[in-house]
Amino acid sequence: MLLKLQPKLPLLVLLLESCDYFKIRMGPERKLYQELKKNTPGIVWNRIENLAGIGMPDCLGYNTSGHFFTVELKVVKSNKIRFSPHQISFHTSHPNNTFILAKHHGHGALILVPGSKIQELLREGFACSSIARGSWSTVLETLLAC
Repeated sequence: MLLKLQPKLPLLVLLLESCDYFKIRMGPERKLYQELKKNTPGIVWNRIENLAGIGMPDCLGYNTSGHFFTVELKVVKSNKIRFSPHQISFHTSHPNNTFILAKHHGHGALILVPGSKIQELLREGFACSSIARGSWSTVLETLLAC
């Protein structure tokens, strides 16, 4: 007799929905992703869901010049920006065409930092010197020029 195994997806969804980490961390980043898509015409976005590929950035972008790049999304409430060791490793080993887009939850300021500057971002936090600060137009300009 052949048993048909039912996937346990509803159980996984229930576990993820009940986990406070995902409620806190994923909500603001999803909203930032929606803002990113809305404010960057000319870039095709794919959200990368990272249940298996730890350290992989949140988004894969493709610009009008035919270049791919990745963007890690961060929403912060203070100057400190938190990264997992895997995220740090990814940006350290992939310094080109990778970016970190951080938005301050309180005042809404944006910074776009190249992945090659992740160590500076860890030391200086949100106050880090960046290639684009404060507006979606500068973020778009930077990503289109990538």
